[in-house]
Amino acid sequence: MRRLACALVALCGLAAQAETPPNIIYIMADDLGYGDLGCYGQNTIKTPYIDAMASEGMRFTQAYAGSTVCAPSRCALMTGKHTGQAYVRGNVLVPLADSEVTVAEVLKTRGYDTALIGKWGIAEPGTEGVPNKQGFDYFFGYLNQMHAHNYYPDYLWRNEEKVTLDNVDPGDGVSTVTKTYSHDLFAQEALDYVAREHDKPFFLYLALTLPHANNERGGKEGNGMEVPDLAPYEDNDWPAPQKGHAAMITRLDRDVGRLMQALKDHGLDENTIVFFTSDNGPHAEGGAKPEFFRSAGDLNGKKRDLTDGGIKVPMIVRWPGHVEAGSESDLVWAFWDFLPTAAALADAEPPKDINGISVLPTLLGQEGQQQHDYLYWEFFEGGFLQGVRMKNWKGIRRDFRRFELYDLNADPGEKTNVADEHPEVVNQIAGIMDQARTDSEHFPIPEKALRNKK
Repeated sequence: MRRLACALVALCGLAAQAETPPNIIYIMADDLGYGDLGCYGQNTIKTPYIDAMASEGMRFTQAYAGSTVCAPSRCALMTGKHTGQAYVRGNVLVPLADSEVTVAEVLKTRGYDTALIGKWGIAEPGTEGVPNKQGFDYFFGYLNQMHAHNYYPDYLWRNEEKVTLDNVDPGDGVSTVTKTYSHDLFAQEALDYVAREHDKPFFLYLALTLPHANNERGGKEGNGMEVPDLAPYEDNDWPAPQKGHAAMITRLDRDVGRLMQALKDHGLDENTIVFFTSDNGPHAEGGAKPEFFRSAGDLNGKKRDLTDGGIKVPMIVRWPGHVEAGSESDLVWAFWDFLPTAAALADAEPPKDINGISVLPTLLGQEGQQQHDYLYWEFFEGGFLQGVRMKNWKGIRRDFRRFELYDLNADPGEKTNVADEHPEVVNQIAGIMDQARTDSEHFPIPEKALRNKK
């Protein structure tokens, strides 16, 4: 009888879990490097709260961003498509099309309340790509990614209404009156959101802007690391941009800690899965120098590169009682896997035409995790750059001409090009590069590269 009773209790628990899928929070930093966190080897910048999140969850060592810059990375995250198939493939003003299905739209089919706080970056005002037309019930933040450079903007957007702030920007992206720091608004908005009475599960996409540089201020004043104060680094004997960079990351860490505490305070901790990552590798903008803090760790490259320094990112997932605390995984996955993973968490049906796969089996410590045959990226700034991760191999091709091949097992820093030694691998990866993409009217292959192809 006791065994039967236990079985009935277990079945009831599974049924309750099936009826109440978890809340999902996806926190994304902006230009945070693989090596910028203590739990990924950082020894100088203080990140105790994110480090604690890693100790309470799963830390991934082979997770990749959607792209090496902002807009395409965010498009890949939202739509489950890599940059060879995605609608937005570069940092230009192409709004996400209405025909694209976002993770927010998928989760709404299962009754989720959906919110975006922070930086959207893939739509202009009045277009079909704005968050409220892409599945988000609530939006507060920046639409335009250039506007998001300014941490003291004179306005932000709440849904589709412009909200005036008490800062003064004369129109050059460098505010002359700096009272309200946008990141602090986003942090408080996130706390307010989780404090609301939710009668259904929620999805919060918290797209923070730290530690991106204000490129306009950096160009004008030489220091674009815009932050209200330099604590706790104000007395360090460092150049001003490096103090600002470190202070930005520690401020980001502080507010992640506040959000984790809020989940506990509101009784949401055990039924909320939290992802933390960055949209691409570390930048060298606004006076920042990624080598100063070894922001890419032992990886080669930075933002705008397709070597791992530009696209491999920290990825931490925390869900008490479900994701094993203090665990680590070397599963190779990328931003386009988030949509099907979120769909699996919600017991929703993902779109058929995506490139992503669910990583939920790995998160739950279960067997049967599907593996990617390859990961693919393409990038259009300064030529046509393609990248493929295939098992231990990494191939990079520029303008259909120069080919680099790295054995990541033997050379994780991608220092030695072994293309001449492995022509069969080069041919296989080149074939993937030719087949993985579809043509895009907004992102055509440059003529210069096409001439090389012929």
